[in-house]
Amino acid sequence: MTQDPRPFGRLLTAMVTPFTPDGSLDTEGAARLAVHLVDEQRNDALVISGTTGESPTTTDAEKESLLRAVIEAVGDRAQVLAGVGTNNTAHTIELAQTAEKAGAHGLLVVTPYYSKPPQAGVERHFRTVADATGLPIMAYDIPHRAGTAITTETMVRIAEHERIVAVKDAKGDLVASSQVLARTDLAYYSGDDAATLPLLAIGGVGLVGTSTHFTGKLAKDMIEAWERGDAAAALTLHRTALPLFTGIFRTQGVMLVKAGLGALGLPAGQVRSPLVDATTEELNQLRQDAAAAGIVL
Repeated sequence: MTQDPRPFGRLLTAMVTPFTPDGSLDTEGAARLAVHLVDEQRNDALVISGTTGESPTTTDAEKESLLRAVIEAVGDRAQVLAGVGTNNTAHTIELAQTAEKAGAHGLLVVTPYYSKPPQAGVERHFRTVADATGLPIMAYDIPHRAGTAITTETMVRIAEHERIVAVKDAKGDLVASSQVLARTDLAYYSGDDAATLPLLAIGGVGLVGTSTHFTGKLAKDMIEAWERGDAAAALTLHRTALPLFTGIFRTQGVMLVKAGLGALGLPAGQVRSPLVDATTEELNQLRQDAAAAGIVL
């Protein structure tokens, strides 16, 4: 496949998974939230069933139902990526093939977590999943969650696969990212909202965000300002959004996103155990961080 410098656009949000009051999947709410994120927050694509989508606590059947609902709602005007990463290669392939049949436009595949495989195992995992599907893949490098980083040399090798086209970069190592960018055609998307502008400066193309449930318009403007060569405007927008870029992670991000969406009357619902719903104090702090970014929650 021809390598697109921005295969999934510029701005993606890792969407939360709305639940009903009884804790079951809210597909109607998911569709409404997806429309809001695309039409109001200017997202080019959405990631479904990532960590922010509480993928560890949703069933395979729920993941498929959620994906189909979001594709039906916004798939004609935004790409929908399915988070399919697990620490079991065979299970990841099953999820990837189900997502492909459901109409996903791409896949987010995280480094196998907890098992802490050596780099040979990491490489084989990504290549095996990529061989099993026709969809483009975004590799998710997040060692502080997975327990294992994708090293520079491993990233260069998996980039040789025609379907591994992008990286969600949450490694926090701009030197390593810069080295990969210099040696491959991989499209780098920041996996840390506040690190987006620095990543753009070394050749990144966009953001897969969490705070972008609320800061999407600011983030999109920042990326576009950088692309048109207006570094000063991009820096101003970065600094404007920074209180919420960082504030969304004062505690676990899913908890605060769902609290903020609930405050706006948007679909979200409760979180599933072992997460706990945000406290009143945490919501009030989120509102303060949002206000500092010029956003009302």
